[in-house]
Amino acid sequence: MRYLPLSDTDRTEMLARIGVGQVDDLFADVPSDRLLREPVDLPRRRGELEVERILGRMAARNIPASSVPFFVGAGAYKHHVPATVDHLIQRSEFLTSYTPYQPEIAQGTLQYLFEFQTQVARLTGMEVANASMYDGSTGTGEAVLMAHRLTKRRKAILSGALHPHYAAVVRTLSDMAGDEVVTLPADVSATEDLAASIDDTVSCVVVQTPDAFGNLRDLSAIAEAAHRHGALLIAVFTEAVSLGLVRAPGAMGADIVVGEGQSIGNALNFGGPYVGLFATRSRFVRQMPGRLCGETVDADGQRGFVLTLSTREQHIRRDKATSNICTNSGLCSLAFTIHMTLLGEAGLRRLARINHANTVKLAGILAAVPGVEVLNKSFFNEFTVRLRRPAAETVERLAERGILGGVPVSRLLPGAGLDDLLLLASTEVNTDDDRAALAAALEDVL
Repeated sequence: MRYLPLSDTDRTEMLARIGVGQVDDLFADVPSDRLLREPVDLPRRRGELEVERILGRMAARNIPASSVPFFVGAGAYKHHVPATVDHLIQRSEFLTSYTPYQPEIAQGTLQYLFEFQTQVARLTGMEVANASMYDGSTGTGEAVLMAHRLTKRRKAILSGALHPHYAAVVRTLSDMAGDEVVTLPADVSATEDLAASIDDTVSCVVVQTPDAFGNLRDLSAIAEAAHRHGALLIAVFTEAVSLGLVRAPGAMGADIVVGEGQSIGNALNFGGPYVGLFATRSRFVRQMPGRLCGETVDADGQRGFVLTLSTREQHIRRDKATSNICTNSGLCSLAFTIHMTLLGEAGLRRLARINHANTVKLAGILAAVPGVEVLNKSFFNEFTVRLRRPAAETVERLAERGILGGVPVSRLLPGAGLDDLLLLASTEVNTDDDRAALAAALEDVL
């Protein structure tokens, strides 16, 4: 047999070798209320056909995003992905070894990663980008760790409008490393004074634009304040399409730019896999996590591509690694690169303008609905409204009417007293009929 289960003696010897009394001790850092007390309520064993039927019934309980008017965002956005993308990612020149250790047989993979890096650097207004991260949230955590290495400080300031999931990842990593994190109160209206929170002990300030509530932010003053104190500005985004219209974070003084690239080339996929974008200044490149592909020439003088920097624990000693994330989102970054190439600069700008125009229309329609107050003074394709009744309850009642009407802020920030706030997104896939249906249903529900 190729697979032989471990015996009780084997397990005992393994636990003794690492100094642990029982398997449960390996999960000591996981909060006890997050651990399952009993197995998941699923049959212990079934045949393949039976499993398909069971999972099919479970999946049928969902409302697919493509089947109803859809206004959900909050870090994952529904965009049109051309059929060309799915076709091209299956071509053989891209289906080489996942990790391109041997450049002579992985030129397809290395070239698209090189092109991907170029696109990300151009989008963010930075000088260098890596070959992707897991997603935007883990990329943000890695950016904070990178800032600590560069500044030799261990304190991060998080904006109160940073996506709560991104902030949670930063706090988790920082807690394990013994680093200090100061998270400012929720900032719905983009009025927080981040500059006042910065002093000479701060390593970095993490700010999102468009922020978690949809507000656009000028990062220039924050960058200047951070730099006066020797700190770095980490600019975060969750909506990559916004970079086709708003000012690039690099042009506003950001030192590290990180975010989610799902919007370009990748479907929602119930939350993943996604692709983290990570870019920085060239002087910081040796502390950038992940891998970096470079252009060179081969023995015959022909253009070629290689891994230039790969300071990950997969390649070097763990204590010398810049990151313990041992991978990049290869297939998702390929889809991103193909979609971006199909769009081109003009296409991306046009797509961004359509997104913004659709959202302006939606905000105008909803502002006329009794019991709805639009809170944003600026936005790209997402904004926050205040309702006359709890947003979570409203969303459920909209779903009963066949409309996925946004994300309650209380789901992102439970217990923050923001139960009447609803976050809505409108992309190029929304039609006038979709917007009218939402407005009519919302008026009825309220």
